Amino acid sequence: MRATWKGAISFGLVTIPVQLFTATEEHDIPLRQVHGKDGSRVRLRRVCEAEDVEIPYHEITKGYEAPDGSMIMLSDEDLADLPLPSKKLIDVLAFVDASTIDPLMFSKAYYVGTSDRAAAKPYALLREALTESGQIAVTKIAIRSREALAVLRVHEDTLVLQTCLWPDEVRPAAGITPEGDVTIRPQELQMARSLMDMLSQDFDLSALHDEYQEALQQVIEARLQGVEPPREEEEAAPAGGKVIDLMAALENSVRAARESRGEPAAADGGTDAEVRTLPVPGHTRKAAAEKKAAAKKAPPAKRAAPAATAKTTQARKATGSAAKKATTSTTTTPKETGGKKSTAARKSTAKTPTSRTAATKSTAASATKTTRTAKTATATAKTATAKKTTRRAASA
Repeated sequence: MRATWKGAISFGLVTIPVQLFTATEEHDIPLRQVHGKDGSRVRLRRVCEAEDVEIPYHEITKGYEAPDGSMIMLSDEDLADLPLPSKKLIDVLAFVDASTIDPLMFSKAYYVGTSDRAAAKPYALLREALTESGQIAVTKIAIRSREALAVLRVHEDTLVLQTCLWPDEVRPAAGITPEGDVTIRPQELQMARSLMDMLSQDFDLSALHDEYQEALQQVIEARLQGVEPPREEEEAAPAGGKVIDLMAALENSVRAARESRGEPAAADGGTDAEVRTLPVPGHTRKAAAEKKAAAKKAPPAKRAAPAATAKTTQARKATGSAAKKATTSTTTTPKETGGKKSTAARKSTAKTPTSRTAATKSTAASATKTTRTAKTATATAKTATAKKTTRRAASA
């Protein structure tokens, strides 16, 4: 690996000779600009506007256009001899917590290596101090004739220099966030946390790769073989401004995440168990009640049973009351007993539904048997009274 910069790290009176190596690389497939008619390459040429001729690269220099339109020429020597205090030096300004620097400011990363063996001990000293404190070093460095803000941090026992944007180069985010008050319900927040935990399980960052490059490579190979390249079916773009049920979307997301991991979905249609224990206000509560009622709903044949049972109970009560009245009336004359019996029978018949059950018939039979017993008792009493009357007449 070739070094892109050589200099030294300076903090206090300690100087560490180092060199920088590019830490990242991109794997883009190189594509050329060509003429669509015949496939010939299209090249960019540097043409002088005044002479209308192509200018060789070594004759090109930099210039600054003044407000009045005049051009100020700047040679490579002018740019190389800029009076920068950070030239060939990584000047440590302060040591701060890593959370102090917003990741939005990070730019290109470089591995920091030593230039000679004498720098090994101070290099290790700085690395261990940063690791133990959990801090990063804020520095300045001049790379390619331009001064940049940078930080020194530890990555896998190696110092890394990460260039940063200047604070005034980060645009403010005012006016981008949604306006107005947004109310987040506790169950929505808990469901979002549940979805985050589900998506974070067994996550391996090293397993990710550039799918675009793979797809592009497949298209190129298909063209080389003279066949039609594979194409993906176009999906309908989501409609903008569509109002959705956020809770339902979160539940469906959790269900899909579980299914993708081969886990069974939750019992209530994918609703998270923890969230289901929370009170659900508004329309969500109503929907949950409807789901619960639908789950407990029985077939029509089974639903008729409770109604029939209620009617049977009423019939039993009516018949029992009639039987009781009939039994009480046996202490009077047989005519009264017969009249009350017919009345009780008529009431029992009126209250009993047409489609009687076996239990109702059994109760009616019991009532009839009781009435017959009462009749027998009355007849026996009458016979005994008649005998007594005959004996008294004979004695007289």
